[in-house]
Amino acid sequence: MRKMLKKAQRGFTLIELMIVVAIIGILAAVAIPMFLDSMKKAKKSEAPVQLKKLQDKAKEEYTTNSNFPLVAAAAISQPLTPAVNCCTQDFQGKRRCQVVPADWDVANWRAMDFSMDEPFYFQYSFTTATGATPTFNATARGDLDCDTTTIDYTVAATVTNGKPSFVTVEPAPNTD
Repeated sequence: MRKMLKKAQRGFTLIELMIVVAIIGILAAVAIPMFLDSMKKAKKSEAPVQLKKLQDKAKEEYTTNSNFPLVAAAAISQPLTPAVNCCTQDFQGKRRCQVVPADWDVANWRAMDFSMDEPFYFQYSFTTATGATPTFNATARGDLDCDTTTIDYTVAATVTNGKPSFVTVEPAPNTD
């Protein structure tokens, strides 16, 4: 009886504990990179969504006025907004840009009916030009892991036979 009681109180052996630790280590080695990739993919999804808004506005403006959005000039070029990248801003310690309404309350962004109303990861810019072949280009630039390697998403449009044609260029997978 005493022998059976000792056997029932026996714990795990060192080998058993080492096996469990090894299994947890292997799972962590697989899960952590997958989690980080998922986070980066989620952050990347912002740029195509916002560029689609700019593209839709440019297409609407061209359909209505036979020109891409302009503000009292034959061409406009809106530099990266905000001027300081999101890693430098580090809003709320989350490597994002803070929404500053004044950044978007300028004639060029108002012409595009575009602004950001939640913290974001990319800087945005666009250019338009009139003439024999009107053009439109928009860019979203971001450094998602703040390693100074940026990625650019672009939308470009040219007009052929009176119809705008848009091309979207996304960065290669795993470039940032």
